[in-house]
Amino acid sequence: MSSPLLDLPGAVGGDAPDHAVAAHYGAISAEQRRLAEGGTFVDLSHRDVVTITGPDRLTWLHSLTTQFLENLAPGVPTEVLLLSPQGRIEHGFAGIDDGETFWAHTEPGAGAALVEFLDRMRFMLRVEVALATDEWAVIGRPGLRWEIRPRASLMALPAELGDPVGMWAWEAERIEAGLVRVGLDTDDRTIPNEVGLLGIAVHLDKGCYRGQETVARVHTLGRPPRRLVRLLLDGSVDHLPAHGTDVTLDGVRVGFVGSSARHHELGPIALAVVKRNVDPAATLLADGVAANQEVLVDPEAGLHVRPVLG
Repeated sequence: MSSPLLDLPGAVGGDAPDHAVAAHYGAISAEQRRLAEGGTFVDLSHRDVVTITGPDRLTWLHSLTTQFLENLAPGVPTEVLLLSPQGRIEHGFAGIDDGETFWAHTEPGAGAALVEFLDRMRFMLRVEVALATDEWAVIGRPGLRWEIRPRASLMALPAELGDPVGMWAWEAERIEAGLVRVGLDTDDRTIPNEVGLLGIAVHLDKGCYRGQETVARVHTLGRPPRRLVRLLLDGSVDHLPAHGTDVTLDGVRVGFVGSSARHHELGPIALAVVKRNVDPAATLLADGVAANQEVLVDPEAGLHVRPVLG
């Protein structure tokens, strides 16, 4: 559903999957600076909200997911993944528990599939799962923090939050931080090791969960097949690489572009997933745009553990 904040003066709608919220309100670079300085918020109300209630909710989520949730304290935000048996990312969400309900939010349009999966896994446990996007909305805060508020309050948020800035400001800060969006910066083969999610959305010291064997094996023994990089793009080109387009080296496809943005200090930047053996010093082409790499995931990840095992 479209956000009511799109009716504010200067609001310009974004591109998919963010078309239901404002990309900006007419001052792109200034909005990025305001977000970096604080005293503002970002409309993320297009993200799907899922509620999980019942006394077994945290132990149940703990058993299913990559995150240690069994004793999650109220008010502590967390990042969570659900993996396939082969360790590939199927769902990703951020969440927080308030002592009675675990509040999760996920990518636009991904909530129904997440609810369907979780519903299938309830068995006889005392949990209830519901899609709550119609009643609740996400807003972003400086520092890539977030809150969930009643959707009806979007046009009457407290004055101390300040005026909103657009999604482009949020995306520029997120890409600068090297944080992926599941389904945008990942594909159906992505494992958490490739995109820097170990220690963020994957707890390395918890018990068994679906897909753990792959995650643990790659972490302790092997280099990840691919790796996340931040691309510093040629600023003289008038377009940003489109989502999903090829990253090439010497005419050979070596990866794909996830998300891209124009940063008020760094210029045009993007996240991409490339083959592990691509030389980090090589200049790549992303959708035809020259790009230098910044390493976000070490191509040799895992080798530090081998001497200990030997």
